[in-house]
Amino acid sequence: MGKFRSFETLQKFVSAHSSVHNHFSFERHLNRRETFQINRAAALSEWRQLVG
Repeated sequence: MGKFRSFETLQKFVSAHSSVHNHFSFERHLNRRETFQINRAAALSEWRQLVG
């Protein structure tokens, strides 16, 4: 919490960050490179559709 001015600001950041992190975070060390690339491309495509 070092650089956040208040607990509310920290909560807002964490809630937004967790959605994005969970969407893009693949446990790369558990998957093969090809699988990782396919999953990453699908997540990025879905993200672009959601954003705009």
